[in-house]
Amino acid sequence: MASAETVIRLSGITTRFGSHVVHRDLELSVLRGEVLCIVGGSGSGKTTLLREMLGLDEPTEGKIEILGVTLSELEAQELAELRRHSGVLFQRGALFSALTVAENVALPLRELRTFDDELINELALLRLEMVGLRRADGSKMPSELSGGMIKRAALARALALEPRIVFLDEPTAGLDPESSEDFVELIRQLHQELQLSVVMVTHDLDTLVALSDRIAVLADQRVLISAPLPEVIKVSHPFIENYFLAGRGRRALSALGAVAPTPAS
Repeated sequence: MASAETVIRLSGITTRFGSHVVHRDLELSVLRGEVLCIVGGSGSGKTTLLREMLGLDEPTEGKIEILGVTLSELEAQELAELRRHSGVLFQRGALFSALTVAENVALPLRELRTFDDELINELALLRLEMVGLRRADGSKMPSELSGGMIKRAALARALALEPRIVFLDEPTAGLDPESSEDFVELIRQLHQELQLSVVMVTHDLDTLVALSDRIAVLADQRVLISAPLPEVIKVSHPFIENYFLAGRGRRALSALGAVAPTPAS
């Protein structure tokens, strides 16, 4: 990587819901230009952590810095301005069903109140082309799109404001293998071309292996390790062993030569 600049830093994060503790004294950083994948078991707080980084939820304790700014110190307007540097792809796309595809992509641009309608529409269509959709797709309703096209349209909206950081929540969930592979390749290309910093929550091993520079493993209410894949799989912990080194995980990693294949019985 060209630089070790930290674009996101989480320090001493504790998250409680009543008496239930999700995170305890959690530490995590995201470096400029990298793809950081967050994995963890059910209930480990992956999506909660993502929402806290987006400023949608606040941790019970600790500090979150985005691009050098502490979220808890911002007024509502300042937080809105900071969010313009980030794009979000939600798990199911979260397109508004009453709006056309182009209107969905144009929403962040309209909120700026800077451009006229003609320019906004043109920028929205350019974003659609950027993610491999046609201009004609912009006039369709979300209900007319396939699952893969919905993901692409949602990604176009996430990129509408040319963000520095993109958050992806289960980007390939619900896609068939071919569509998933195509979408992963699109993310890879855009990450390289736009020099994005990417934070991705995923449970899909193929997606994780294909895209991640580092993997942050959530377990025992903290980040167990945040490192490249070869270092992660050396850690002795039940979640890591079950997730990466058993069954499908071992097959995915052995295909890349990261681990030895399971001996034939």
